[in-house]
Amino acid sequence: MAKKGNRIQVILECTEHKESGKPGTSRYITTKNKKNTPDRMEIKKFNPILKRMTIHKEIK
Repeated sequence: MAKKGNRIQVILECTEHKESGKPGTSRYITTKNKKNTPDRMEIKKFNPILKRMTIHKEIK
């Protein structure tokens, strides 16, 4: 059987949204393998408020 406990849930938040001045936030919830990626994730995702692809970084 496979071991459990390496996969954790993380929240990704848009980095460009705060500078735009528009209300609201763009956040995604995903999972990552803590063993393979110990540092914070950075992924390009779609921001529906800005209507374009932006970089989303992992927060706490």
